[in-house]
Amino acid sequence: MPVACYPEGRPVSFMRFPGSYFLQNLVERRDLLYQLVRRDFERRFVGSFGGWMWGIVHPLVLLVSWVFVFQLCFRVQPTSPLAQNYPLYLFSAQLPWMLFSDSVIRSASSFVDNRNFITKTVFPVESIPISIFLSSAIQHGMGMVVLLLAAIFWEGHISPWFPVVLPAFVLLAMFSVGLGWIVASLHVFLRDTAQLVSVAMTFWFWFTPIFIEESMVPERLRFLLQINPMAHFVGIYRQCILGSSAPSLSQYSLAAISAIVVFVIGGLVFRRLRPGFADVL
Repeated sequence: MPVACYPEGRPVSFMRFPGSYFLQNLVERRDLLYQLVRRDFERRFVGSFGGWMWGIVHPLVLLVSWVFVFQLCFRVQPTSPLAQNYPLYLFSAQLPWMLFSDSVIRSASSFVDNRNFITKTVFPVESIPISIFLSSAIQHGMGMVVLLLAAIFWEGHISPWFPVVLPAFVLLAMFSVGLGWIVASLHVFLRDTAQLVSVAMTFWFWFTPIFIEESMVPERLRFLLQINPMAHFVGIYRQCILGSSAPSLSQYSLAAISAIVVFVIGGLVFRRLRPGFADVL
């Protein structure tokens, strides 16, 4: 079988699995990735009076305010069996959305913010959005613990399908990192990208069924939910945490297709634009 070599001199078959070099590089530089995650997390929370507790306080404050506005003031009450406890119904959708939006928004300016690493050292730039997602995932994990404890306290049990949320988390990671690569790469050349991402996230948030269920959306607009990957991720999280049955195969399939397509496109966009980073930065 024909054999070639990577720039480092390691032999590799021409028949290698697509993405295997990326995974190998990620494993070999796991210590660097760990340091990036630790640095990002500490920069966000360490040094403040509340420390990492702000990672729990922030989503809880949002949850309380949203419940007050939408359930008590606007009297929004979905009829789905999953929505019998509205705070849990809302919180189970809030967590994946906050993980996604926080990762993508902070990734947008990450290459520019870390220009010293990119221009002065041999550095795996693609690791930066990954580290940002993993740092946000720590806060996500703390929120999940709070959600599970609340479900046990209010409902007396958790869904037997909760472990099925783990593949959804992996797909959400691929979707978030892929989109993070795209916006971070574009921001190097177009410095308005980060601002555009923040605006787009605002619209995206309101087109995702977080406060309401799909049946409450006008029928002529429901196609927006079908083409919205986050609507599928939110639905999977809710079903895995609050439901008595597994998420639908179609919902999981659409989430998986979206994640894989965006991840691959993000990798291609990053690889295409990466050679010009040093000149612009």
